[in-house]
Amino acid sequence: MHKFNKLYIFGISMISAMGGLLFGYDWVVIGGAKPFYERFFDIASSANLQAWAMSSALVGCVLGAVVSGMVSDKFGRKWPLLLSAFLFTVASLGTGFASSYMVFIIFRIIGGIGIGLASALSPMYIAEIAPAHLRGRFVSLNQMTIVVGILAAQVINLLIAEKVPLGASDEFIRASWNGQIGWRWMFYACAVPATLFFILAFFLPESPRWLMKAGKSHKALPTLKKIGGEAYAWDQMTSIQATLGDVSEKVDFKALLSPKFRSVLIIGIVLAVFQQWCGINTVFNYAEEIFTAAGYGVSDTLFNIVITGSVNLIFTLLAMFTVDNWGRKKLMLFGSIGLAMNYILLGTAFYLGIKGIAVLSLVVIAIGIYAMSLAPIVWVILSEIFPNRIRGAAMAMATFALWIACFILTYTFPLLNKGLGAAGTFWVYAGICLLGFVFILKKLPETKGKSLEEIETMI
Repeated sequence: MHKFNKLYIFGISMISAMGGLLFGYDWVVIGGAKPFYERFFDIASSANLQAWAMSSALVGCVLGAVVSGMVSDKFGRKWPLLLSAFLFTVASLGTGFASSYMVFIIFRIIGGIGIGLASALSPMYIAEIAPAHLRGRFVSLNQMTIVVGILAAQVINLLIAEKVPLGASDEFIRASWNGQIGWRWMFYACAVPATLFFILAFFLPESPRWLMKAGKSHKALPTLKKIGGEAYAWDQMTSIQATLGDVSEKVDFKALLSPKFRSVLIIGIVLAVFQQWCGINTVFNYAEEIFTAAGYGVSDTLFNIVITGSVNLIFTLLAMFTVDNWGRKKLMLFGSIGLAMNYILLGTAFYLGIKGIAVLSLVVIAIGIYAMSLAPIVWVILSEIFPNRIRGAAMAMATFALWIACFILTYTFPLLNKGLGAAGTFWVYAGICLLGFVFILKKLPETKGKSLEEIETMI
């Protein structure tokens, strides 16, 4: 039995997972700033401009996801993580300084590129350095930091924003401290953890699996020894090498479409899309509309958002302690059927005009279900199911699909909400969750406790 240096694994995993923290903060901070920058830029009456402000970062996410495959295969996992940290820093400062709607959009796209890079690279890096029996827990650290970033954004938004009187006019909000200065500080705050991530990322070792794929086995050995000792290092190098074949053979995106890799790529893409189209991210991005429909004012909404963020963190921690025991498939099935039932009830509440604590409770339950299932487990699965030789390119494709799906979800929610109402919108998401349940039941294999090389032989 190998003796693993869990403290070392935890340390480098947490540094890598800071990409997740910035991902979560940048992703959600806009929800709290939304009531104020919309009035500042005078777009509160335009559904299209509102949707573009919310979803523009997703264009960057898509670009970052595509680039992640090329740069991670060529330069490794470490240097692209550093690039993402730099982009987060630039975007947080630039968005806060924005004096026009167009400048605001440009820096949101830059931040999106950072998200796209981090979302693909952080879980992949952790999966490549973590031992098989601990991989689910350590990869879930990335989701935990995403949730911490989300909660941090929610708390900082609440602390920064001054209380807004119920029924305040657009003109009042625009002229207030919130409308002129407050929303800017919500974005500025992200520069602190972004700078810290940039500094700490220099201390990360390169992924041993990438080093071996790049023909630098001698550099992989010291890191593997630090992780699990001499015997573990040589065992891992032997099993990794057996899956790589000829490292001089070029692997590009066309290779992913070959019969050899097609089935696993389809599983990854469907799960990535499903994680977004299950609909829960609309609660974070459009919290104002959802809670307003439930009868809450702007200040109450900011407090309710913090409640949802706290629940998100608690249930993500629960997922970390169940993913390697219960397994990936059981948690995915639980999440898909649980969300479907919850959305049916939530849609019914909106349809019947039920407001207040009942809607808040259903939203909190939905977030709890998502946080211990689809949110962390999809990232765990994506980080481990792809073969060593194509992992960078395949992860890029799956993440690309995830952000395209997220763009569609975020852009269409206000349109669906306007056309079908809140009730019809959540019923649509319920139907998608039922379809996801069927796919997972029939197609997803269980991967808990298996090494990346063992998973490669079973899919």
